[in-house]
Order: sequence, then structure tokens, then C-alpha cells
Amino acid sequence: MVEYRIDRRSGVATYLQIVQQTKQALRLGLLEPGDQLPTAREVVEATAINPNTVLKAYRELEREGLVEARRGLGTFVRRSLGAAAAGSPLRSELAAWAARARASGLDRDDVAALFASVLDEQFAEKINETEGDKA
Repeated sequence: MVEYRIDRRSGVATYLQIVQQTKQALRLGLLEPGDQLPTAREVVEATAINPNTVLKAYRELEREGLVEARRGLGTFVRRSLGAAAAGSPLRSELAAWAARARASGLDRDDVAALFASVLDEQFAEKINETEGDKA
């Protein structure tokens, strides 16, 4: 089961943090079709947020077709996202890289910025290639 962590200083709306964390769990294979999300009450008890915030996040996930609410039973995963399983060899390589980055003196924000810039470069090339195919 997923455990939500709310960062009140992030500047990201609380319900969006729940949506993002759920999507990440789906991408990593931590949540699979048929799995039940924590009840709104469980999330409220663990995070001290408003129940309506949890329900708003779950409605957004339902609107996107990722989960379905079953009256009286809870909210269940309908489909997964991506194929970046938690046990993937790529994850191990990334973990080793992150450990080297940390050992070289980079902090979390430095690593995130470096990684984001590489992602932007790598995926911008793919976008440019796709747009070139359309021309």
C-alpha cells in the first residue's frame, strides 16, 4: 500500500502531491490494477490533512481513469502507468549514480537539478525528432 508524504513547504497543492505520488507508485509497479488505495480516513490520520483534499485527489485520479471508487468498498487501481518497475536494473544503476553524486558533495537539490537538466536534454531530442518527422 502507498503511504503519502505531504511537503507543506513545496508550493505544490496537497491534492496534487497525492496525485503525483500515486502516479509514481503506478509507474514503479508499487501499485497494480486491483490494489486498494488507502481510505480517506487513513490518509487523514497519517498526514493530518483535510478529508476533502484526499477525496479531490482521488476524484482527479478517477477522472484520469487510473482508479475507480466502489461505493462502500474503497478506491481501487484500474490501470498502471509506464514500465519502470522498482526492481529494474536501470533503477539499480540510477541508485549507484545517485550515491556517487552524493559522495562527490552534491546535495538533493543539486542532484535533482542535474538529473532534470539531463532529462530535458534527452527528451527534447525525442520531441525534436518527432516534430521533424511531421515536417
